[in-house]
Amino acid sequence: MTRYILIKIGYGFLVMLGVITLVFFLFAILPSDPARMMMGQRSDIQTEEAIRKEMGLDLPKPVQFLAYLNDLSPISWHKTKDQDSFFYLNDDNYSYVKICSFPESSLVLKKPYLRRSYQSKRLVSDILAEALPKTALLALVSIFFAMIVGITIGVLSALYKDSWFDKIALFFSVLGISLPSFFAAILFAWIFAFVLADYTGLSMFGSLYSVDDYGTGIYVDLKNLILPAITLGIRPLAVVVELTKNSVLDVLSQDYIRTALAKGLAKRTIIIKHTLKNALNPVVTAISGWLASLLAGAVFVEYIFDWKGMGVVIVDGLDKYDFPVVMGSLLYVSVILVLINIITDIIYGWLDPRVTMK
Repeated sequence: MTRYILIKIGYGFLVMLGVITLVFFLFAILPSDPARMMMGQRSDIQTEEAIRKEMGLDLPKPVQFLAYLNDLSPISWHKTKDQDSFFYLNDDNYSYVKICSFPESSLVLKKPYLRRSYQSKRLVSDILAEALPKTALLALVSIFFAMIVGITIGVLSALYKDSWFDKIALFFSVLGISLPSFFAAILFAWIFAFVLADYTGLSMFGSLYSVDDYGTGIYVDLKNLILPAITLGIRPLAVVVELTKNSVLDVLSQDYIRTALAKGLAKRTIIIKHTLKNALNPVVTAISGWLASLLAGAVFVEYIFDWKGMGVVIVDGLDKYDFPVVMGSLLYVSVILVLINIITDIIYGWLDPRVTMK
């Protein structure tokens, strides 16, 4: 099992290296001038050249890429003498611990440096640290909603196959898969926060935190989480329902289930102890695969409901050509997906030990 986990971590590291390379060169070839965007109408040639030098944009692209890797790496090399060098050890950008020192450089241990926003000059890591918890909360609630409701409906559909309940569940599953996230968000906002607002008490817009009526304080408003979470969870819910139903039907047809029934075990005991564990393997795999779509859909859902998470940050960054923020957001999302895939593989290996023997 240990070897299996180490192999998955190694694959994850290679995937992240590929993502970093793709993200850097994708934005490096764009026909834009960050120095001019930062200065706006006040720009002049001398100032723009100074900014390009400070940001390392005057360096060849391969050197810029090595500098980017150096910034992202927890263990990085920096110059300590030449203050004009782009590789100079800058205390304003990150805290660090020196591992070893050389005459004009040092090897340091630090947290990954995602650079600064072109617009606000704030550290990208600080911007994302404010937005990520909101997106994480939205995604976790959506997944929890999809798994609990989806597995329950899927098991009931399998137990009552071809009944009216099964047919209704199939209809809503197909409908849920067919609805794009942005359209579902607009539809839900219009129905439940506009047409039925007097009955639901829900708002079309609102983030995790709200200001009280007197403007004297900020409080957590979980009511604003309901519509975005349900909207985001509809598509994975539909997939979980069908996967659970098909998987439970497949397990119920196995010989050991028929043997358990012949021995007189209660059907509830067979479902909970013998069927669900074996039936949940494809469901766990599907949830990890759908998480990428979930995070992509979160961009539209957050923007429509004004849920100030990673989706709003990415859209605003693209709108303002704030590339460090967009690049940092993509890397954050990639790290999350890689970690979740590793955890999913470990859970899958625990549920089915045969996987770890391959």
